[in-house]
Amino acid sequence: MKRIECIIKPFKLDDVKGALTNLGISGMTVSEVRGFGRQKGHTELYRGAEYQIDFIPKVKIDLVIPADQVDEIIEAVRREACTGRIGDGKIFVSDIDQAIRIRTGETGLDSL
Repeated sequence: MKRIECIIKPFKLDDVKGALTNLGISGMTVSEVRGFGRQKGHTELYRGAEYQIDFIPKVKIDLVIPADQVDEIIEAVRREACTGRIGDGKIFVSDIDQAIRIRTGETGLDSL
């Protein structure tokens, strides 16, 4: 099993969710997060005062999937989240040793 963490622009969430649903993904966790990378934030004006926004609002999608779906999931997220502009986000893939469904006690792929 693999864990995929996707950090994307908030307005792309519905597009990415739709693509993942079409691939048969039955569950995901979505969090509102803030951060920066190469984008380094931006400057805004508020009541005539200029201030720096260091942490940009993003959305983080967490998925745990069978290992054989990794490539198609990555490609779907990349395709739907890409705007071609700086700050489009990142995708991280890591191994999952074990998963347990609390309600039934199912383990491994059955718990997904």
